[in-house]
Amino acid sequence: MKYKEAVKKSMEMLAGENNTLFLGYNICFGSKGYGTMTDIPDEKKIETPLAENLMIGLAMGMSLEGYHPIIFFERHDFMLIALDGIVNHLDKIESMSKGEFHMPVIIRAVIGSTAPLNPGPQHTQDFTEAFKKMIKFPIYEPKTPKEIIECYEKAKNSHTPVMIIEKKDLYEFEDGN
Repeated sequence: MKYKEAVKKSMEMLAGENNTLFLGYNICFGSKGYGTMTDIPDEKKIETPLAENLMIGLAMGMSLEGYHPIIFFERHDFMLIALDGIVNHLDKIESMSKGEFHMPVIIRAVIGSTAPLNPGPQHTQDFTEAFKKMIKFPIYEPKTPKEIIECYEKAKNSHTPVMIIEKKDLYEFEDGN
């Protein structure tokens, strides 16, 4: 199985849960999450405008209402706009509320690829280490298809936020599992 196929399989597994919804741009139209959400029912997807702070705000509110949202950020660069919500609210609500509130938001954070065309530094940056310094919730960096499936399974069962770093350059990687 290829890395991209494992991501697609994981999205389908998450879509099978009653309380999951997918948020992001290019998930209903365009690339449909780089082809990983083509078989997700439309009623499970909410196409957003290019408004990353809005996306994280929607996800946090939905999670407080019992949903388990999955946000698709197609490039790390775009997540910088959502940092206020991620760092100051999503990461801290559980401790600020003394455990009363939980936001089980899953963040799909894709690092853009440099091939076959290199879109330049603004679409291929990797902020993983900076995120690790800013937030306390789990950040997973799966490198193989097997690890992708394991990470999304952990995220599905988590009551805390989880960020999963996908590397688009690995989408064609196949490890034989």
